[in-house]
Amino acid sequence: MGQPNGDHIYSDTEDDMDELTIADRDLQVEAMSSELSDNTRKAYQKGWSRFTDYCAAEGIGDPLSVPPDRVARFFVRLATGASPKSGVTPSMGTVMLYKSAVNKKYLEVGKPSPTSHPVVRATLKGLARLKGSSSRKVEALREYHIESMLRACPKTLIGKRDAAIIAVGFAGALRRSEICNLVLDDVEFLDSSGVDGDRMWITIRQSKTDQQGKGQRIAILDGKAIRPITHLRLWLESSGITRGPVFQTMKRGGHLRGKPMHHSDIPRILKQYAAHIGLDPKDIAGHSLRAGFVTSAAVHHARLDKIMAVSRHTNPATVMGYIRDADAFADHAGQRFL
Repeated sequence: MGQPNGDHIYSDTEDDMDELTIADRDLQVEAMSSELSDNTRKAYQKGWSRFTDYCAAEGIGDPLSVPPDRVARFFVRLATGASPKSGVTPSMGTVMLYKSAVNKKYLEVGKPSPTSHPVVRATLKGLARLKGSSSRKVEALREYHIESMLRACPKTLIGKRDAAIIAVGFAGALRRSEICNLVLDDVEFLDSSGVDGDRMWITIRQSKTDQQGKGQRIAILDGKAIRPITHLRLWLESSGITRGPVFQTMKRGGHLRGKPMHHSDIPRILKQYAAHIGLDPKDIAGHSLRAGFVTSAAVHHARLDKIMAVSRHTNPATVMGYIRDADAFADHAGQRFL
């Protein structure tokens, strides 16, 4: 039985290793890449680009043969220096994302990743302590924020689109990528027979927690205040959309382009209307709709399993974090004596 060497992967004998053709390796890489969402793949590409730029500046010829101490230095510079494009110092979350990007590149070519070396791991732990590894919490857009933002939407075609994005994104606890990827075939309007008015199903074909693309169905109620189904129907009727992306980019003059919106459009729209109602747009992000639904549901004492049915969180602890924040001042321990 031959021993595996550093030039081959996924085999037990030297003969087996020789049978691993270039085509086989390409298929492996393709399969590994398909496990990632489009947004994660783009972030990995950006992280690898930053790493190769660092290698070029340091005179390192091969970015796939970098000693651990030089890799550790890359992460120190990344975590403490401003981005050459945005001028913003990356968060620890971005640093760890780029670490995953470097790790993946090495594994794709069958090389041991330097990110697993004790020097690199210790460096990252130290950076996490210095920077603080807790994620920045965005402003959760509560139900009363949403109502005010909807009132601020103009009656123009763009305003109707924006209102539908805000209402549906909130009611479905949708991620920004899920809003942009929604197509009309994924929307099923149901007969109005419930006390909460119209109902509909939305099918999310692929999401952060469903990388295999099995699909997740979300039950949406129209309700009496947010009226997501009403806003969506109005947008579809006004725009004339009968197939393809539900939320499309528009030309000047209000003509549809037929192309889905970019995920960066969602926070831009939310920031615009948040500013209209007096919120600081710097605190608003694409995640604010999703966080707002979960927080609002927790405040109104919705059951954990019912919240997760809409948000599709796979870890109850994540949802409990929202619930703890929402209930922090309810039935407070010092209520009777402070």
